[in-house]
Amino acid sequence: MRQYLFNTLFILVLGFSFSALAKPAPDSFADLAEALLPTVVNISASHKLEVADAPGSELPQFPEGSPFQDFFDEFLNQRRNMMPSIPQSSLGSGFVIDAENGYIVTNNHVIRGGTGIRVTFHNDVTVDAEVVGHDDKTDIAVIKIDPSEVKGLVAAKFGNSDELRVGDWVVAIGNPFGLGGTVTAGIISARQRDINSGPYDDFLQTDASINRGNSGGPMFDTDGEVIGINTAIFSPTGGSVGIGFAIPSALAKPVVDQLIKYGRTRRGWLGVRIQKVTDEIAESLGMKKAYGALVASPTEDSPGARAGIKAGDVITAFDGKVIDEMKDLPRIVAETEIGKKVPVTVLRNGKEKTITVTLGELEQAEESGLLSDDFQNLDDAPAGTDSDVEFDELGFSLSKLTPALRSRYEIDSSLKGVIVTDIAPTSPLYAKGIIAGDVIIEANQQTVSDPKDVKDIFDKVRKSDRKSVLLLVNSGGSVSFAAIRLDDE
Repeated sequence: MRQYLFNTLFILVLGFSFSALAKPAPDSFADLAEALLPTVVNISASHKLEVADAPGSELPQFPEGSPFQDFFDEFLNQRRNMMPSIPQSSLGSGFVIDAENGYIVTNNHVIRGGTGIRVTFHNDVTVDAEVVGHDDKTDIAVIKIDPSEVKGLVAAKFGNSDELRVGDWVVAIGNPFGLGGTVTAGIISARQRDINSGPYDDFLQTDASINRGNSGGPMFDTDGEVIGINTAIFSPTGGSVGIGFAIPSALAKPVVDQLIKYGRTRRGWLGVRIQKVTDEIAESLGMKKAYGALVASPTEDSPGARAGIKAGDVITAFDGKVIDEMKDLPRIVAETEIGKKVPVTVLRNGKEKTITVTLGELEQAEESGLLSDDFQNLDDAPAGTDSDVEFDELGFSLSKLTPALRSRYEIDSSLKGVIVTDIAPTSPLYAKGIIAGDVIIEANQQTVSDPKDVKDIFDKVRKSDRKSVLLLVNSGGSVSFAAIRLDDE
């Protein structure tokens, strides 16, 4: 009996806790949809499609020298002169963010390269719009209409996506397949999704039905606030399969504010190339767990380089914010005020160090060419040299950087290290993307100039408690770290 009462009480307590934390599911979304539909718009942008690229413009294939070939070439040239282009339209969605000034938010890919942008409202009123600003990195754009042309313009309000939890109800409104005013509902399926679309990937995943044409439309919470911009879907079929992605409002709002204020983005710039701290890399650095962002190389004359950040530093905090994962750092840096003196905490040689950095502007650095890289394709591996050292157990060979090897692989004379001259497909280095022609600059954060230096470090690690060696590798001008497990030999 006592056990029964305990179980009953436990269930009741749990029930109370869950009900206290979770928002109840609405009986209907009708009132919410009715209030929000006027804030959502359909967007079309005109594009010119050259007749040569238009459907049906393909020429039949004739044997070489066929008399019909000249006839069809002449026909197509006449057609080009008569019809230089065919108007096409892209369809998408958007939402009013400022009724007084007529600002509308959408995806950049909806209006990119388009002219004659037209906006249609819920009451079927259609007006022209102009581009205020756009951002390729986050796929966000702001357009503007004349608010006097639309009676009773209603604006939506940004909410706080950081407060969302997996399982929360959301509503998507948009223009799928040109069917304006479409309302769908679902839940937040996941947060912080990286879909490899750009440096600031941090998507909300939802099972609310999103299709082509929903792009740029809003995702609302049950309070009627915009907590995401519907941007992409995962679909083997081309239609919704219950996996859609939205840019969270916490990322979108600062971008929208900058586009309205400046006509472009103004992001903070640290100037370091970073990579993920894997378990292997963490072990090779003597870290108890994998976290932070590993600096592969600071950009020359960047704020980070001038402040003293070095390759091999692990950035664990920026401006007082902990960097749990590598992807956290670009967004936090971007949202930090340009010119601000920022404390950056790094882990260097097992010790924590704080460096003060005066933040630069990313867009200015891009315009000046500081961020450009010249990546080169590498040829096949050269024949071995007298200075080769073979690492048979790991399936690769190293050599000193001779003038002949520098010339063959177009390696700058200022680059120091040892070069990979041969590597087997079964090598653990090959599995990390290292190929013949790559230059190993450091091993376990020690500079190397002779293959024997690398061998000595490998031997030392084998005798220690560690299982991994951290290599700093230059591959075609791009510098990154690779942790090699010696127990994979």
